[in-house]
Amino acid sequence: MQIRHCVEEANVDKEDMKVIDPTQVRHVTVLAGKIDSMSGLVDPASHLNLDFPDHRVTTCIIAEKFEKGAPVQMDDNGMIFATVDRSAYKHYGTVDYTQRLTDMIKAVQKKGMMMAETKSSSASDKKKKGLSE
Repeated sequence: MQIRHCVEEANVDKEDMKVIDPTQVRHVTVLAGKIDSMSGLVDPASHLNLDFPDHRVTTCIIAEKFEKGAPVQMDDNGMIFATVDRSAYKHYGTVDYTQRLTDMIKAVQKKGMMMAETKSSSASDKKKKGLSE
């Protein structure tokens, strides 16, 4: 499954097919012409950064809205794309992508541990009260 940059239809200038606000782009996966999964908004320091070309957002598929199951625009040739204007890119400085990835993994692990603790605490509270899990 391929991950794509995606923009909402309302954020596209229909005349020139340019993204109006490139900070309002998300990563999505598409299944059967509809959004199947979706991330938060992209980070300008990695996606709109002239100093970090590795993951710059240049084109986006267009979705009706940012919602799971929302259709993406298609024609006979496949998905329709909007482009990000060159003026949207700025110098944000270098990006230590490895460190950012490490920090993200730690944050996800921490959230997972917190969720597990909450679930365990809730189950323990129910047990103390004589309720079934």
